[in-house]
Amino acid sequence: MRRITLEGGATLTNADLHRSGALPKGAVEAAEAIVDAVRAGGDEAVRGYCLEFDGAAPRSFRVPDDVVAGALSQVDPRFLAALEKARAQIEDFHRREVRQSWFTTRLDGTLLGVKVSPLASAGIYVPGGRAQYPSTVLMNAVPAKVAGVGRVVMVTPPQRDGSLSAYTLAAAAVAGVDEVYAVGGAQAVAALAYGTETIPRVDKICGPGNAFVAAAKRYVSGDVGIDMIAGPSEVCVLADDTANPAVVAADLMAQAEHDPLAASYLVTTSVALADAVEGALGLLCAQSPRADVTLASLDGQGVVVLCDTPDTAVAAVNRIAPEHLELCVSDAVALLGSIRSAGAIFAGHWSSEPLGDYVAGPNHTLPTGGTAAFSNPLSVDDFTTSSSVVCYSPAGMEADAEATQTLAQAEGLWAHALSVGMRRRLLERGPGTPWKELCEDAMAAAWPDTLSTPGRPELDFETGGE
Repeated sequence: MRRITLEGGATLTNADLHRSGALPKGAVEAAEAIVDAVRAGGDEAVRGYCLEFDGAAPRSFRVPDDVVAGALSQVDPRFLAALEKARAQIEDFHRREVRQSWFTTRLDGTLLGVKVSPLASAGIYVPGGRAQYPSTVLMNAVPAKVAGVGRVVMVTPPQRDGSLSAYTLAAAAVAGVDEVYAVGGAQAVAALAYGTETIPRVDKICGPGNAFVAAAKRYVSGDVGIDMIAGPSEVCVLADDTANPAVVAADLMAQAEHDPLAASYLVTTSVALADAVEGALGLLCAQSPRADVTLASLDGQGVVVLCDTPDTAVAAVNRIAPEHLELCVSDAVALLGSIRSAGAIFAGHWSSEPLGDYVAGPNHTLPTGGTAAFSNPLSVDDFTTSSSVVCYSPAGMEADAEATQTLAQAEGLWAHALSVGMRRRLLERGPGTPWKELCEDAMAAAWPDTLSTPGRPELDFETGGE
């Protein structure tokens, strides 16, 4: 792991973090071509890409419901019990996020409020070609179900022998997924976004994937909703001398084993702790069945940030804005108020980040690459829409009419002012007034008064050449 020392008020820079926010150009170009082809060619294009990239394409993309349900009897009962426990705790957490519609009434009888509605449909992408991620199924499907989404669809790629993961299908059954399709990659994103002959489109696409999936999600965004563009996983451990070096090392490895591009950060004021953690990493990595991936990540993306003061350490954490933050310090809860940017915060020595990956309850779909500075974890809100409700009474309209017409006049929008002015005239003259009469001298109805000419604020501008 690289070491960076911050002293005398020094702060982390982008160069220190070695972050690359852009998706690879090749992945973007390939994903866009795939999306365009699927949008034009439907099922035939999807099938061709499945055969090309996955080596298998089912005769029917839709996985039969009995096959999904049958997976429950194909997995270890202990795994099924763990799934049920995780689902229950994830559901309990997300039920606390549910927002209700609300309305309020002014004294003049005007009603205002917000109407919260679930999405009609949502698609969740679950990786599955080389590894199985049943936890991803739960983390995406459960909040959608809690939100009341009418149709929750899952897409996941088959393995090269044409089979699907029983773990993933069992999770879909436990989570209550309505439809499962054996298709992955950018072609699956395109199918969800635009629909094919056999895969109906959805309103929003959620879930992680490789660079091609991420690029496809970004490309279709706007035609369909997406949750976020997720990059490689990352963890930041803020630790003091009360932390156990072996535990901290295991926590760093828990992210590093995901991907050679996964980032692991250790922020500390203790050189002795940093040395001990690196020693523990050497001992533990030698025993890991995923040592090659783990070491590639730690060597390429791992960073130890040595700070001269606790305040400098907290500032470094906020600058990193990590996906996962562990506070392995003596009084972690007291430090929460100082943390501004993190996708999920694991406070205290016993709060292992993998507990949050699987069963704690909060969602593990989190902003990466520093986007926690302005983004949020996946939540029930991602599966709802909010509509403002405005219901004026005649008295309320009259009370707000003059200010509305004045602002519209200042912006030069005559018909905006007229829309309100016509209602004022109708209210004044009565509902039986002939419409042609209402149209007479419309200028007076729209702009009954003339605004004074505004002043002219000036700045000292540099002008261009002759």
